[in-house]
Amino acid sequence: MFASYFGESMLKRAQEAGLVHITTHNIRDYATDKHRTTDDTTYGGGAGMVLKPEPLFAAVAALHPTPTTPIILLTPQGRPFSHAVAQELAAHEEMVLVCGRYEGVDERVREHLITAEISIGDYVLTGGELAAMVVVDAVARLIPGVLGAETAADDDSYATGLLEGAQYTRPEIFQGWAVPAVLRSGHGANIGRWRREQALRRTWQRRPELLLTAVLTEEDKRFLAVLAGEGGSEKWKVKVKGEKCRRLLTYFYFSLLTFY
Repeated sequence: MFASYFGESMLKRAQEAGLVHITTHNIRDYATDKHRTTDDTTYGGGAGMVLKPEPLFAAVAALHPTPTTPIILLTPQGRPFSHAVAQELAAHEEMVLVCGRYEGVDERVREHLITAEISIGDYVLTGGELAAMVVVDAVARLIPGVLGAETAADDDSYATGLLEGAQYTRPEIFQGWAVPAVLRSGHGANIGRWRREQALRRTWQRRPELLLTAVLTEEDKRFLAVLAGEGGSEKWKVKVKGEKCRRLLTYFYFSLLTFY
């Protein structure tokens, strides 16, 4: 499963360049019985099998992790994965990802081996392998040199606290739809501001709750006040409820007062 994804595109080039080292380990290799058993029935009854503690402890011990190495279990019960979490992990020299399976792992693994738990969403997968690939991909692209250009990830969605705005490439006109004139103007400052406004607009329309924690300039706030005055607020009133909705309403009410 891992060889296919890690052997292509950006992650393949990153490994060939020595920027990232990815090693997979089969926990069956650390089982001691003749059947190389890694799971068993759950105490107390119930459906599904549980991963045994012995092979998991042995597998991690064989890697000789340092005291500061994150040992992460991929589980639906974990901390929601985000760009900020990826940045935290990218700051480490190494990390160990433990893929759950079946009904999960013996609780003693969580209590005495795992140092962190991560979930990639509020749903359940057959195993943690896909989640591990997501984490590796998101973390690897933050390592200098992996994307080529040093600042390539700086303006990605969530990197600045906002969603990324619209992007265009050739041809200049496609089926009558033209690339915005500002992008063809060659005026760096105008292009930069247009892109910032596009990011603000997209975030306002699709993930307005992100604006509560994004770092905004006074110019950003004035632009958001204009968006608030354009209407369409019902879109985000439905998305953001309760306290967050109240805070957004208060925030942009005062922004409108300031602007006008």
